[in-house]
Amino acid sequence: MARRACHFLLPGDWHTPTGGYTYDRRIALALRELGWTVTPHALDGTWPWPDEADLAAASARIAAWPDGTLVVADGLAFGALAEVVRPHARRLRWVALVHHPLHLETGLDAAGSALLRAGETQALQQVRQVIVVSHSTASEVAAMGVPPARIAVVEPGTDPVAPRAAAPRPGGPVQLLCVATLTPRKGHALLLEALAGLQHLPWVLHLVGSPERDLATAEHLRALAAPLGTRVVWHGELPGAALHAHYAAADVFVLPSLYEGYGMVVTEAVAHGLPVVTTDGGALAHTLPPGTGLQVPAGDVAALQAALQRVLADAALREQLAAGARAAAAALPGWPQQAARFAVVLEAVA
Repeated sequence: MARRACHFLLPGDWHTPTGGYTYDRRIALALRELGWTVTPHALDGTWPWPDEADLAAASARIAAWPDGTLVVADGLAFGALAEVVRPHARRLRWVALVHHPLHLETGLDAAGSALLRAGETQALQQVRQVIVVSHSTASEVAAMGVPPARIAVVEPGTDPVAPRAAAPRPGGPVQLLCVATLTPRKGHALLLEALAGLQHLPWVLHLVGSPERDLATAEHLRALAAPLGTRVVWHGELPGAALHAHYAAADVFVLPSLYEGYGMVVTEAVAHGLPVVTTDGGALAHTLPPGTGLQVPAGDVAALQAALQRVLADAALREQLAAGARAAAAALPGWPQQAARFAVVLEAVA
């Protein structure tokens, strides 16, 4: 095997517009620009809960790789592959890419959380290296028994964009933007509850994110939003150009997540020069640059409502935070820079 070659093992299509898939795809493409041969392998199935056929297909694919192959495995699938990987743990060079530990997903019951933690812990014991996207996630992985020396942090990159101008926008309601898949962990229900108490202020909430991955949650959120009428606009999942248009049209970015392994949309909002209202859930406590937004305790509706009231009612505060975002945007690392750091980790394994 060439020294600068690796296989990416992925739970589905890496063009799926989520932070995790975007990270995988952008790192892989940037590695190619650095001269690496990167081969993606998409696994069918519902991960991290595969059925026997899914596991058999993964096993056949892994068994076909020659000894010494360097494999980067996305944690969404890898955490469920402990028994499949075990016969190949020594002959292949495994690197696990963990965006956030599986057992920390919101909405799991105690049994499901324990099962995922046990499976992922067993899987991670078999790798030569773990790459995580934040120091917060590094701590969570270390808590599962992985020695810190085998954990490397490579944060996401950002694309260079022209931050919105400092000139004030014409009058009208404040345009709030939330970009997140409609799942319990993203905290949409908390956001809608907070905004329900702020109907005396002028705002419109734009929600961008797939409703297809958790249909029950999507239906529940639409019911919660019904009393707010046309002040809540559902856009569904959007491709890159359309999403960037929403960033450009927004006045404030909101992410009310209960937990994030990093929170790439926050840095995207900062790159666009937007003031941010978010929580301290998981890595979000460190993802938001100082002076770019307001941060509240995860799950605290009253604190979220108070922060939203501040930015909705105070145009000067919005501009102050936007100026902070424009300044911070210049220091955000790009994907080529982060891929170079990723490559250093792979080279040590290969």
